[in-house]
Amino acid sequence: MFFSDLCLDTIYLKSNLKEMKNLSLILLIAVLAACTSTNKKEINMPYSKADFESVIDGKTTRMFTMENKNGMIVTLTNYGAKIVSIYVADKKGEFADVMLGFKSIADYQKNGASHGAVVGPFANRIANASFTIGNETYNFPVNNSKACLHSGPDSWYRKVWDYEKSGNVTVFTLKSADGEFGFPGNKTAKVTYTLTDDNELKIDYEITTDKPCHINITNHSYFNLHGEGNGDILDHVLVINADKSTPVNSEMIPTGEIVDIRGTDLDFTTPHTIGERIDSDNQMLVYGVGYDFNYVINKNADELAFCASAYEPESGRYMEVFTTEPGIQFYTGNHLKGTEIGKSGKAYTKRTGFCLETQHYPDSPNQPNFPSTLLNPGETLHSTTIYKFSAK
Repeated sequence: MFFSDLCLDTIYLKSNLKEMKNLSLILLIAVLAACTSTNKKEINMPYSKADFESVIDGKTTRMFTMENKNGMIVTLTNYGAKIVSIYVADKKGEFADVMLGFKSIADYQKNGASHGAVVGPFANRIANASFTIGNETYNFPVNNSKACLHSGPDSWYRKVWDYEKSGNVTVFTLKSADGEFGFPGNKTAKVTYTLTDDNELKIDYEITTDKPCHINITNHSYFNLHGEGNGDILDHVLVINADKSTPVNSEMIPTGEIVDIRGTDLDFTTPHTIGERIDSDNQMLVYGVGYDFNYVINKNADELAFCASAYEPESGRYMEVFTTEPGIQFYTGNHLKGTEIGKSGKAYTKRTGFCLETQHYPDSPNQPNFPSTLLNPGETLHSTTIYKFSAK
């Protein structure tokens, strides 16, 4: 009996050990899952979906989140088809939001509504706030000296767009009536944001119209690779793939020339920090109170090609820009006045963000020497821009 009992005890012990091993394995998996979950929760956004739920002009605004396998997160809102945040890792794997912006629809309404927005029908400046197509002259809101800037103070970036979302693809669409903001034609705009596992935020634009209209489309994002609210952008190392630029007059309107800028303080064909020459006595920099200029990209027409990059040495964050557009507007936040309080609760002061806005050239409708921006009925404007992030 003793031997039999001993055998039974041994079998029972082995069974218990097996169960304990299984239990240990389950506990290990649970701990690892908890750790993974904890890592994902390290990105604590200073806003929620509820902060972006409102009703404007009878349409509901919302927030949308896309996240790739690397933990990069992009948040969007259909109010102005805006990019709200881009969370990317530094060289230590620590994430920060590199987009200037605000933490609620109410804040976007009272602050810089163009931050992160799709700007249209015509981005940048139109001289004397007018252009002519055929025998018809069209007039637009004056909001920048004598010019119309970004189609006026209440253009597409203050509209609530329709939306569709599937995984890491978010599509915004907008119908803009004939005569809205002064622009001819019933226009339909479609903007598709795609977040890839290569840390690319791809923006595809499609525009149609039923009357001839000049169209210039861009995204007006302000970046700071330190993280928004974390100081100025003067130490960022910039490259722009452009030998030429379109010089401006004292009112920041292009003169119509296309000039070689190699060897000047506007030249970024080789790496320079943004702050290195920003306060020089170069006449263009005096007019712009810093950089605020269109660069003519070295590429073939309609080719998707590299146009610019920015590197922040402390964090190691690196951003590359690719586009099918012929130009890129480099702006260094020279007129940020500290009156706007950003997502982190810090004021956006002068030069705390920079823009790399892919586009056609400013005032193209009035400059026959520039690539045409005229879109005709039956045609579709197609444009692509990619912002790609990494660390080194």
